[in-house]
Amino acid sequence: MRRLLLAAGVLAAWPALAQVSVRDGMGQTVSLPLPAQRIVALTPHLVEDLYAIGAERQLAAAVDYSDYPPAARQLPRVGGYSGISLEAVLRQQPDLVVAWRDGGNGRELARLRELGVPVYISAPVALADVASELRRLGTLTGRVAPAEAAARRYETGLRALQRQHARAAPLRVFVQVGDNPLFTVSSRSFLGSLLTLCGGRNVFADAPLPAPQVSTEAVLAARPQVMLALDATLHARWQRWPQLPAVRERLQFTLAPDPVSRPGPRLLQGAANVCAALNSARRKLGLTPS
Repeated sequence: MRRLLLAAGVLAAWPALAQVSVRDGMGQTVSLPLPAQRIVALTPHLVEDLYAIGAERQLAAAVDYSDYPPAARQLPRVGGYSGISLEAVLRQQPDLVVAWRDGGNGRELARLRELGVPVYISAPVALADVASELRRLGTLTGRVAPAEAAARRYETGLRALQRQHARAAPLRVFVQVGDNPLFTVSSRSFLGSLLTLCGGRNVFADAPLPAPQVSTEAVLAARPQVMLALDATLHARWQRWPQLPAVRERLQFTLAPDPVSRPGPRLLQGAANVCAALNSARRKLGLTPS
């Protein structure tokens, strides 16, 4: 009887130990003989994703600015925005490396593949892609059930915000993410998508790049009703133009940058922050927020 029970236990555990396979953000198949147990994450948002699905113990190392949740700050570092150390990655003996399409580490990733290290590329484009990525990471780590729960929480929160702001009074919004040169966001960025979700009308929505450079004259011509910035110091330059509606009405707001720019579950918090700012503007302008 004891042997039968042991055999039954092994069989019950077998699905979790079987080969796993997903298509990554670039459409490439990533297959592992077993769920990954030593993962090196080459972008902060994937660190957040792995914590969100309960796979934090499988994280072996990360890159600079992987600072959320706070426990992630203790992970060994293998590089940062200026590049990664291939040697440092290999020292971790990873059975999976997860990276971002726009991370700029193409040569190192190609070399890792040559050495037989599986590489998963993250390439979320739309807000809904975050849930899909959580599910794929859940498959690769054997954390299918927690990943599904995290994905559903995210989807539920996203739908709730969409319903809440479906009839919000539109506002012309300018977002500043850099100064000298002056940068903003288009609808191709996650922050741009959050504006739309909250009933904002991005004055540079149609720009061809996610983070286009714009001129002061173009901002003045757009006459935004609300100005959002990722750093409080960025508001100062506009005070010399008190005729701008956002300046005249004192509708300049500062957003914490990470929740509105990292494509992970915290985008919901970023969305709530954007919506709160726009609703505050609506109240001041005598409009009724939904």
